[in-house]
Amino acid sequence: MTINSSLIFRSLALITLLAGIGLSCTTKDSSESTSEQTTAMAPAPTFNADSAYTFVEKQVAFGPRVPNTTAHTQTGDYLVETLKEYGFTVTEQPFVATTYDGKKLNARNIIGSYNPQAGKRIMLAAHWDSRPFADEDSTRKTQPVPGANDGASGVGVLLEIARVIHAASNKPDIGLDLMFFDAEDWGNSEVASDEFGGFCLGSRYWAENRHIPNYTAYFGVLLDMVGAKGATFPKEGYSTRNANEVVRTVWNTASKLGYSNYFLDQQGPAITDDHVPVNQIAKFPMIDIIHTRVNDLSRTFFDHWHTTGDTMENIDRNTLKAVGQTLLQVLYNEAQPVM
Repeated sequence: MTINSSLIFRSLALITLLAGIGLSCTTKDSSESTSEQTTAMAPAPTFNADSAYTFVEKQVAFGPRVPNTTAHTQTGDYLVETLKEYGFTVTEQPFVATTYDGKKLNARNIIGSYNPQAGKRIMLAAHWDSRPFADEDSTRKTQPVPGANDGASGVGVLLEIARVIHAASNKPDIGLDLMFFDAEDWGNSEVASDEFGGFCLGSRYWAENRHIPNYTAYFGVLLDMVGAKGATFPKEGYSTRNANEVVRTVWNTASKLGYSNYFLDQQGPAITDDHVPVNQIAKFPMIDIIHTRVNDLSRTFFDHWHTTGDTMENIDRNTLKAVGQTLLQVLYNEAQPVM
């Protein structure tokens, strides 16, 4: 599916949740909460939800971003042009990926860097491809997924962050890399034999062949399916295992901004997504903000996941705002820490 777990890991997620990494809910002790609540926040610019929505809409208008298609090429070119327009240094990383079913994909990871000389860097990421078959659809299983939420929503949030920073009078004094992973969503957990279920081809390639030798970041945040109405983001299992301090920082910031109805203070399932190769291979902490349901054994992800119904009608500006404003605030807090 995309950064979103493979089908395998949808099932394993709930098992893992109950078995070991996650029980049903996590609470902070009172001293930790008190300390976090007294930390002030740096002035941050406003994330424009209408602009982010337009960035999502533009991607969807190209058509499904399936590798080896014209829509995929056009969307990639659009991402490169938009990042350059906002003053980011762009690196394209072309590669040929082999899918679980033996197909060769002409793919490219796209990296937009702000303040490339800065030593302290943060990576914000999303996957920009979309799934080639709507296997969760009731009738149109062989058609490609439009991918408005599963892919385009995260990309739209990142492009709006780039636009906001470009326009801001108070620019953050920190390095920022916007990473657009390709070839994430061409997998099949029930067939593929690798530990990723055939997913995460672009992030695996990047982690093994970083665009800058030995590149590392202070931390990373991956966005997956961050645009649906009423989305819920519990604390993803691999994130709390590998980068729990980053989880605390992001969720605490969201709470202070009034977004606790989106960023739930609950343990969620472990999802195999693009953050896993980063943690395992690139060896810096990265978390996943991903829409999953809690206490629902019938469905792990949003209603239109991996169907032809993953369209703009289901994208909500309020959700985009909650995610985007939280990330901007986290970024500015790291750049200009205040007590």
